[in-house]
Amino acid sequence: MRKSVARLAVLGLVISAAAYCCAQSASELNNYFQQSVGLSQDQISAIRGGQAVSKKMTSRIPDEVFVFGAVFVKAPPESYPKLAYDFERMSKVPGYLAIEKFSDPPQISDLNGYAYDADDIKAMKDCKPQDCQIQMPAGSIDALHKAVDFSAPDAGDKANAYLRQRVIERLVAYQKGGNQVLGEYNDKKNPTQVAEQFKYMLSYSKVLPKALPDYYNYLLSYPNGKPANVESMFYWDKVKFGLKPTLRVIQVVTMKGNDPHEPAYTIAEKQLYSSHYFETALDITFCVRSDDPNQPGFYLIKVMGSEQAGLTGFKGSIVRKVAVDKSATSLQKSLAVIKDALEKNQ
Repeated sequence: MRKSVARLAVLGLVISAAAYCCAQSASELNNYFQQSVGLSQDQISAIRGGQAVSKKMTSRIPDEVFVFGAVFVKAPPESYPKLAYDFERMSKVPGYLAIEKFSDPPQISDLNGYAYDADDIKAMKDCKPQDCQIQMPAGSIDALHKAVDFSAPDAGDKANAYLRQRVIERLVAYQKGGNQVLGEYNDKKNPTQVAEQFKYMLSYSKVLPKALPDYYNYLLSYPNGKPANVESMFYWDKVKFGLKPTLRVIQVVTMKGNDPHEPAYTIAEKQLYSSHYFETALDITFCVRSDDPNQPGFYLIKVMGSEQAGLTGFKGSIVRKVAVDKSATSLQKSLAVIKDALEKNQ
């Protein structure tokens, strides 16, 4: 149970917030907070007063986890992306073992430090389709076993070199072919169609296409249909927040608002791969400028969600409740830290 709580508290990720995307006035934001998210008036007042507030959101199926959080920041919204994607700063945050931005185009040298630990290498030796401790497609498991002699003394080095090359190949393929390249995880009994699961997560809020249709469509049709005000970048990290080290590959899709009725920034962090735990994950951040001349700044709003197995049944329901509570608490603390960091730099 402790592992499940930790991993959900660390990574959460999905959309459900787009109902407010065009909301800029105090009354519109108030309606969004109250009607769409279900916040109380006291919680709304707390957000406007600079306190970080988080809330568990309703999920459609037990495998889904959704968490909402918001805080008002007395700083320009442009300061948030600079802080959030300062990789040198992030590398010093406890829990981050390594982090690096990919070049354009991606290079194998970008993956210096991208390595599976000895326990993972040992697990790979025994990996079989539908029975593997590492998330990967069945074809990748078979290809790995053909490429690496796991009885050799240098099996770990050979496996990591092979898998780094595969990361580059798959990332380049994704940049050309989009979601269809994400394939299927076959490490568990029930296969996971990553692209379909991601599409289902995006459908959580039916309002999003109406609010930001071009952005929504680009997330689904990438690399096609790129709006002029949208940029995309990729990074990988290796994290350990009280659980086994996890390697992830992330795409960041940032839209800068050109219209007064749009958020100053809309940022999606889409998980393309994770070696453990999360089958699909998506984090959406909105930076909404204040319309009050007496209170300059912006509302930092996050909606985080993920899908993973193991949250069903009697035991799973208990793990899920504790995990979601911990996830909401973690997000609230994170928003408070971000607010302090942004305001101190003013």
